[in-house]
Amino acid sequence: MRTIREEAMDALISGTIAGVTTALAAAALGERERSSPAAPLNATSHIVFGDEAARQKRPSLKYTLTGFLLNHAAAVMWAAVYEALFGRTTDTRHLGRSLAGGAAVAGLAYLTDYYLVPERLTPGFEKPLSKGALGTIFGVLGLSLPLRGVVRSLMK
Repeated sequence: MRTIREEAMDALISGTIAGVTTALAAAALGERERSSPAAPLNATSHIVFGDEAARQKRPSLKYTLTGFLLNHAAAVMWAAVYEALFGRTTDTRHLGRSLAGGAAVAGLAYLTDYYLVPERLTPGFEKPLSKGALGTIFGVLGLSLPLRGVVRSLMK
């Protein structure tokens, strides 16, 4: 049984993996769809700066870094949910359950982000990217959440 401290550390690690992988996916999709890898993360900073952020295509500390940090914070929060529900069995012996757990948490994140919270608190990826790109980003989230446990299991 993991302690609260261990679970929190696992959530921070899982969240960092998820935050980086979803940011990279958003950047790649931004490059493909908008010729701007910074546009999706800039749009995420609409939470702080309003819709002006979604119109920014160039990388900047103000919009891009803020968007990255907001995305990272959200990824850590969703990783905490994942770790609380599925983290104890995230290893190669339970890979199917781990992946299903990642998919369930990513689905919950999508429902929360686009149907439960006010528009000002959405991730903002929907502003510069297509619905298909959103599906890809949430798919990356779901696949990345179990990675911490799978890698740890492989290292044993």
